[in-house]
Amino acid sequence: VDLAKNGTDGAKEAAAVAIEILAFNNIDNQVLIAAVGAIPTLVELATTGTSGARSAAIGALRSLSTNADNKVSIAAAGAIPPLVDLAKNGTDGAKEAAAVAIEILAFNNIDNQVLIAAVGAIPTLVELATTGTSGARSAAIGALRSLSTNADNKVSIAAAGAIPALVELAKS
Repeated sequence: VDLAKNGTDGAKEAAAVAIEILAFNNIDNQVLIAAVGAIPTLVELATTGTSGARSAAIGALRSLSTNADNKVSIAAAGAIPPLVDLAKNGTDGAKEAAAVAIEILAFNNIDNQVLIAAVGAIPTLVELATTGTSGARSAAIGALRSLSTNADNKVSIAAAGAIPALVELAKS
């Protein structure tokens, strides 16, 4: 975690990748990584790091976010606005990774669903679902699905033009 915070640009990226790998499908590591303070460091790296470091930090946050307590901590650390920004303005890979992270953060977490919608994610995800790469489209649809369990979000998703776009995607 110290390397992700204080290392060179390359070391920060490598540390974030290592954290992602250690956290992937390992609840014990997810808890330990969060306990040593990695989440705020990763959020900062996702916001201010190099392009590669930002993508790596998003991957690490995505892996950490499968833990319910970490979902809360990730949102509280301010990760949602930079994730939405990357889903809109990042590289193709960053857009996909950000959409997956948004999907996981929204899944079964009403507070995160409200926050994600409040920062303008829905129009970004609808656009990504229609214009992104195949992987990004799939990730954006998953994020919209997770957000749609909230009644207010259903209205916002429809208002953003998702229904015709989703029907078109279902046809193709």
